[in-house]
Amino acid sequence: MSGTSTAAARCRRETGAGANRWVVLVVLCVSLLLVALDATVLHVAVPAVTEDLKPGAIELLWIVDVYPLVCASLLILFGTLGDRVGRRRILLLGYGLFGVASGIAALADNVQVLIGARALLGVGGAMIMPATLSILRQVFPDRRERALAIGIWSAVAAVGAAVGPLLGGFLLEHFWWGSVFLINIPLMLVSLPIGRLLLPESRGERDGPWDVVGALMAAAGLFGLVLGVKRLGGGEAPFSPFTLAPLLIGGALMAGFVRRQRRREHPLVDLRMFSRPAFNTSVGCIVLAMLALVGLELIAAQYLQLVLGLSPLQTGLRLLPLTVAAMASGLAGAKMLRRFGPRAMVCFGFCLTAASVVTLTAMGGNDNTGLLLFGFVLLGFGLETTLFGAYESMLSEAPPAQAGGAAAIGETSYQLGAGIGIALLGSVMNAAYAPGLSSVPGVSASDSAAAGHSLGEAYEVAGRLGGSPGAALRQAARDSFVHGLHVTLLVSAGLLVLGAVMALRLPRVMECGAPAAGSAEIPAPREVAESRVSA
Repeated sequence: MSGTSTAAARCRRETGAGANRWVVLVVLCVSLLLVALDATVLHVAVPAVTEDLKPGAIELLWIVDVYPLVCASLLILFGTLGDRVGRRRILLLGYGLFGVASGIAALADNVQVLIGARALLGVGGAMIMPATLSILRQVFPDRRERALAIGIWSAVAAVGAAVGPLLGGFLLEHFWWGSVFLINIPLMLVSLPIGRLLLPESRGERDGPWDVVGALMAAAGLFGLVLGVKRLGGGEAPFSPFTLAPLLIGGALMAGFVRRQRRREHPLVDLRMFSRPAFNTSVGCIVLAMLALVGLELIAAQYLQLVLGLSPLQTGLRLLPLTVAAMASGLAGAKMLRRFGPRAMVCFGFCLTAASVVTLTAMGGNDNTGLLLFGFVLLGFGLETTLFGAYESMLSEAPPAQAGGAAAIGETSYQLGAGIGIALLGSVMNAAYAPGLSSVPGVSASDSAAAGHSLGEAYEVAGRLGGSPGAALRQAARDSFVHGLHVTLLVSAGLLVLGAVMALRLPRVMECGAPAAGSAEIPAPREVAESRVSA
């Protein structure tokens, strides 16, 4: 134990006196808050953007989706580039690009400029996200402290995702839609100089050339896969050329990328990390947790608004306990991990989340505030417990020199799991919902088919029909949606139980050994300055 403490203390000293690790954590959390805010703040501004810029249906889809699409595609590229040229350097470049892109988006006077600015925001986000985790991995060499830091980091992510729509709604009430982007600029103007002053530079091994071809293959492959998955989640036909082609091309490129990395002496991503049970199990748990739950968030929002008739603000407030519970879990996660270990913690998280999902099957056509509050609190706490344990185990298992690549793999797994979850659970929901509208008295087959696309469209058809057929269709649609919700919840619970079984491969105890030999050291600020002068 004394050897562990000495090694951890030595690594902390190497960050330099001007780079207090807890101050560094604050800077990294501000970075994460910015990216998390931008992922959700635009959602409430879509009607205002539509009214002002008059985008077509496809253009509107690109305005919303291009940011997460580009961000997910470039995570591996910038995560591994940070390992090579310096993680702080990539993070600061990401700050600058994020600020410039935010200004362009805020002042955009046509759809094309806004889409381009959102794409640039995605590039900046891809530079920031893996850099925050990889720098955190280096600044906190002691695993117990790192677990607490990751808990705070994940709690901030939950806050950003929840505050985004609320902040966007406040700004739209007082300013124009571009203000949702302008809020990024003051934060960037503060983060750039503070980050340059306080963040330590770190990098991994620099043996051999950086694999440019491999990085581009990974970016293009992930772009195709994420685009195809998003189209499936949007209800597009699975065998449509515009859905199938991106999936096939993306899959082929990623297969080629894996083959290339295995053959190279100095690979972009050391795939030997996946030979470690704790690492590949953690990645699988992240994918499965997001696959099971992200689709439910969208379905729950529809349930609250279209079945219970709540306003968007009321819906956000109903979902707020989920976020508060997730924050509490993140802050308590370090203590839970030390006490119970990764295996028990992640298994417990999956089981608690599955129990909450089964509890929510009691939701019906009438509002039950107590049930929803109880279910959402369990859901938020269980989900964050699962993700915290999986992220911490994955990051601790990866070699320090590969911290950026490991962080990028974790974030990519998160994005892919979310996209696949929307597609899979959306398909389950549609399959359970549509048959209930096939034989409504007084409603033609064509109207029934149109109503079977979604509950919102069913209400439009019912309003057009009017009278008793319209009322019957409306009631049948509500009942079918609730039935579909129950089926989807049960499928999700099954996936979560599968995740709990998978988590049994994680280590039983949290090993807090000394940093691995050969780990990348973080030079003190004075050493960094001397190296710059000599260069």
